[in-house]
Amino acid sequence: MNPGLLYAALAFGTWGLFPLYFQFIAQVPPLEVVLHRSVWSLGFVLLILAWQGRWSWLAENLRQPRRVALFAFSALLLACNWMVYVLAVQTGHVVEASLGYFINPLVNVLLGVVVLRERLRLLPWLAVGLAACGVLWLTWQGGRLPWIALALACSFGLYGLLRKMAPLGALEGLALENILLAPVVVPALLWWTFTREGVLVTGPASQIGWLLLAGPLTALPLLCFAAGARRLKLATLGLVQYLSPSLQLLLGVWLFHEPFGQTRLIGFLFIWAGLALVSADALGWRPGRRPAPAP
Repeated sequence: MNPGLLYAALAFGTWGLFPLYFQFIAQVPPLEVVLHRSVWSLGFVLLILAWQGRWSWLAENLRQPRRVALFAFSALLLACNWMVYVLAVQTGHVVEASLGYFINPLVNVLLGVVVLRERLRLLPWLAVGLAACGVLWLTWQGGRLPWIALALACSFGLYGLLRKMAPLGALEGLALENILLAPVVVPALLWWTFTREGVLVTGPASQIGWLLLAGPLTALPLLCFAAGARRLKLATLGLVQYLSPSLQLLLGVWLFHEPFGQTRLIGFLFIWAGLALVSADALGWRPGRRPAPAP
C-alpha cells in the first residue's frame, strides 16, 4: 500500500471517528472541552519538539508581526471550529456536522476565487452552484439555516486559507497557534477548574484520562495528514478527505440514530453532485474532451 495513502487514511479516518471520542466526554461542557484540548495539544507538541530539538523556527516566526497575527487569527478560527464541532456532537447534530465537512471543499473553491483571485473553469462553478442549491433546499425544508454545517465549513475553510498564506509545518503551526492561545486558555482552564468545579477537580479518573488524550488525538492526525500530503498528488488527497465526513455521516445515522429522511437526502445529493464535479475537475476531466487514442 502507498505509504502516503496510508498516512492520509489514518488522518481522515481518525477525524471521521471523532464523534465516538466526544461521546466519552459528553457530560463535559463544550467550552471546557476546547480549553482542555488547547492546553494538552500544546503540551504534546512541545514534548515532540523538545524530543526533536526543533526550536529555531519559533523565535524567527515570533519576530514577524504579520505572521503572528495570521496564526493568532487561525488559532481563533480553529478554537471556534472545535467549539461548534463539540457542541454538534453533544447535541445530536453529527449528521449536520458531516454536511459541513462535505461542503468544506466547495467553500475552499469559493475562497480561492474571492480572496486569491483564482480563475475557475466551468465544473467548479457548477459545483458551487449545486452546493448552494443543497443548502437552500435544506434551509427551506428544515425551516432553519444549517448553521452548524456552515460554521464548520467556513471556519475550517478560512483556517486552511490562512495556513496557506503563512506556510509552516503541521507540527510547528499547531505549536505556534497553541502558544498564542496559551495566555488565554491556560488561565481560563485554571479559573474554570477551581471556580466552576471542573472535571480535573470533580470528574472521575476515566473522564480526566479522556480529556488528557485530547493532546495526542489532536496532533497525531495532523502529523499523519502532513506526511500523506507530502507523498500524494493533490487530487488523490482531495478524494481521500471525503473519508472523514462519510464516517461521521455513517456514525450519525446508524450509531446515534439521527434522522436522515428523503428530504435531507435530497439536500445531501446536491452537495455530493457538486463534490463529484470538483473531483472530476481535479482529476483532469473536462466536458467534451475525448480520450487520447490508444497507441
